[in-house]
Amino acid sequence: MTTTRNSILNERHRALGSTLDGEWNGMPLPQTYATDPYDEVTAVRTRAGLFDVSALQMIDVSGPDSVAALNRMLTSDVEKLAPGGSAISNIVDDNGSLIDDVLVYRDAADRFRLSHGGGRLEEVIGQFFEGRDATWAKDDDVHVLSLQGPRSLEILDPHTPADLSTLGYFSHTETELFGRPVSIGRGGYSAELGFEVFCASGDAVFLWDAILDAGKPFEVLPASWACLDIVRVEGALLFFPNDMPQGDTTPWEVGADWTVDLDKPDFHGKSALVTRKAQQRVAQVGLEIETPDAVEPGCPIVKDGRTVGSVNSTTYSRHLMKSLALGHVEPGLSAIGTALTVRAKTGDLAATIVRTPFYDPMRLRTHPLRERAG
Repeated sequence: MTTTRNSILNERHRALGSTLDGEWNGMPLPQTYATDPYDEVTAVRTRAGLFDVSALQMIDVSGPDSVAALNRMLTSDVEKLAPGGSAISNIVDDNGSLIDDVLVYRDAADRFRLSHGGGRLEEVIGQFFEGRDATWAKDDDVHVLSLQGPRSLEILDPHTPADLSTLGYFSHTETELFGRPVSIGRGGYSAELGFEVFCASGDAVFLWDAILDAGKPFEVLPASWACLDIVRVEGALLFFPNDMPQGDTTPWEVGADWTVDLDKPDFHGKSALVTRKAQQRVAQVGLEIETPDAVEPGCPIVKDGRTVGSVNSTTYSRHLMKSLALGHVEPGLSAIGTALTVRAKTGDLAATIVRTPFYDPMRLRTHPLRERAG
């Protein structure tokens, strides 16, 4: 395991029983705690769980030409974001293949933050800023504490001057929490109501402890990355690059067409994306598999003895009592109800394409009806 970064919360994770045996983006992770990950899932689904997701990589962007630089790099139109808004976008290469997914936060007219995972953003970003009156800089000091679950609003709202009840999904605000300066965004990776707290490393331990203390009456649990992987698969939330195993996957092939704005002026890879829109090789699907365990990622998906796709992310959901998988199949076999076979190490397993997300299929937990337009 190669590590180049560390969370200031590592000692808190060790105290909770983690050996920090996971790693992402050069940062050791609390893959598990002494608690059962399924108990943590129960907390997230019924109360709240607190995750340390500081392994996300953060980039600060500022300057009068920020919009022009970002719009040249990203598939979406950041000009449409108002300050306090955020959106998921993507970066594609010359061939229209995904090379990173990016969450864009607009803090002011000419000030942005980019949150990205394990892709190539930092390899390519420089070219889009050349000759422009804008700068970008990596911020390894920022820590991200993610409180996810139906009681998260009740836990945080009394301790900030911001009215979090009015904060829309994918909106954020610069404020204070327990007296410390933070940015709080509504969102997360759990398919639940949740809030992400962005803070300086020097405040992270204090805020971690304060959130857990405020959450004691609600039986909040610290939640591991094993728990995070379960809830994100239940919510059919993709993870780059695990859910793009071809290596040259397009946004069309993972159902991310909503991140691509072909109406905006030219952006990197746009012409290739236009061409490849009619050349879709795989379709993104959800599978229920007839087994009491999670199958291993990478299993072939078979129809009538012929390999027609692959299993990507998997979990066993004790909450739903089902073995679940996100996968790719040939577009002509992507209809809900299609019977397939997953060729696992334990043998051939019956599988069916089902509606996603598996949990909360109408996304009412994150997008309540009262907040939807119209």
